[in-house]
Amino acid sequence: MLENLPIYLPIFFILTTLLTFGLFQWVLSGSHDGTIQKRAGLITISLSIWLTLQAILALNNIYNSDTLSIPPKIMLFGILPMLLTIVFLFVSAKGRNFMDSLPLNRLTHLNIVRIPVEIGLYLLFLNKVVPEIMTFEGRNFDIFAGITAPIMAWYGLKEGKLRSWGLLIWNFICLALLINIVFIALFSALSPFQKFSFEQPNIALPNFPFVWLPTFIVPIVLFGHLVSIRQLIQKIRT
Repeated sequence: MLENLPIYLPIFFILTTLLTFGLFQWVLSGSHDGTIQKRAGLITISLSIWLTLQAILALNNIYNSDTLSIPPKIMLFGILPMLLTIVFLFVSAKGRNFMDSLPLNRLTHLNIVRIPVEIGLYLLFLNKVVPEIMTFEGRNFDIFAGITAPIMAWYGLKEGKLRSWGLLIWNFICLALLINIVFIALFSALSPFQKFSFEQPNIALPNFPFVWLPTFIVPIVLFGHLVSIRQLIQKIRT
């Protein structure tokens, strides 16, 4: 766990994680499939266990030990399981039914969480535990997605003034922004893959509670975009 950080920083990231958790539960509660609504509690328990597991691993410095390992431990035990879960949902019939039942409007609103995330990254930069390149003053423009999300949800979906292809383009742009910061964070961290920021590497994210950003918040946002893109492509084709 990082020392000498202002107490408001871990509190801020814990609250941001809780916001993401709450927004995702809101998405689940809007499913038009009654079975999904009934199983929302099970999904909540599963995600709670996952968050607890990641906290335990981070607090025990598992992700900070042996930074030269390939693949990095945070990728193997923190990121890969979430990615495999998303892949499973896409390849299974029940998974696709689950994704198709989720409300597009709420999936779009989910991206609001990217505003506090970007504020948090900037505060971490000011405290010299992530590089400037990971902030909106560097090469991270992900805050665009958070700012525009409520506009797209209201103007494009509720008011119906934007065609499906417009929403699809927005999702692809925001997905590209997400992938951009993921690779920047990866290549800025202490690992065999480090390419950037040797003078001030990304040392925050393997630590609690910041570890919840790559192992929970980012996968949830990624999932939201992939589901939205799937639904919009289906809508355009019909």
